[in-house]
Amino acid sequence: MWNWIHQLEQFRIQVQPLVLVTITQCTGSTPRKTGTKMIVLPDGKIHGTIGGGHLEQLAIQDAMICIQKNESKTLRYPLGAKTGQCCGGTVELLFEVLNCGPRLYLFGAGHVGQALCRTLVGTPFSIFLIDERKEWLMSEQIPSEVIRCPGDWEVFIDEALWNEKNAFVAVMTHRHDLDQEIISKIISKSAQKKVAFIGLIGSESKWARFQQRLRARGFSEEDLAQVHCPIGLSTGGSAPQEIAVSISAQLLKIYYEQTTNKNTTRFLPPHSPIWRKILPDGDTEGITPVESTNPT
Repeated sequence: MWNWIHQLEQFRIQVQPLVLVTITQCTGSTPRKTGTKMIVLPDGKIHGTIGGGHLEQLAIQDAMICIQKNESKTLRYPLGAKTGQCCGGTVELLFEVLNCGPRLYLFGAGHVGQALCRTLVGTPFSIFLIDERKEWLMSEQIPSEVIRCPGDWEVFIDEALWNEKNAFVAVMTHRHDLDQEIISKIISKSAQKKVAFIGLIGSESKWARFQQRLRARGFSEEDLAQVHCPIGLSTGGSAPQEIAVSISAQLLKIYYEQTTNKNTTRFLPPHSPIWRKILPDGDTEGITPVESTNPT
């Protein structure tokens, strides 16, 4: 029996998005039993197996869709013509989307950056702290939950996961010229894959100078409008911890506003009343889930 708990823990540490697929119910003849688990990554790679064959391929496809939509759900698969299997039974699978919460890419491990890390611990945000100054990045004031990224910031941007719902950026490095270069790179990245939020620390006059230079590089007004500067809600406070609180409040407000009434969830209990619609011939109608009228 493979150690799926150990594998999940490794992926949790890496903040690797995945779907945990669990067989929650079996009727008739089926290749695996209730409780069998499989992990599916965004690229379709798997750890473990729910029995192989076409059923597993359908499950992998559905899991990848769950990751894209950040939606957990329960689906039922009759082992007939649709799955290319003749077992005659039915398998119910729970798809749990994990590690797909909001990510804050925080550029700058200075006083405000460290305070922001402390303030956001315990919220849905996974924090990635990027700074070339190792003496700041390795500060004992930074919570252990924070993922510290000492490498080149351009490489980080190229390799990071970007999603218009979950990718948040806050720029507050120790140099204005570096702030500008990072903002330029992030705006360019956002043109390819939208970013949920881009924030820059600094005054309105700083941002005015940045905008003038960025326009000269060819960025449009629409591009520049994505940037929130000064970052944070206006509270009147100026101490690092006060600024961190105002930024945290802004990030949480935007995150929860965009997720309200969208029926997305990170966890779904095995008895959740969401099913694949079963047709009279035992086949399935696509992958559209339909809510049960008899929740338990």
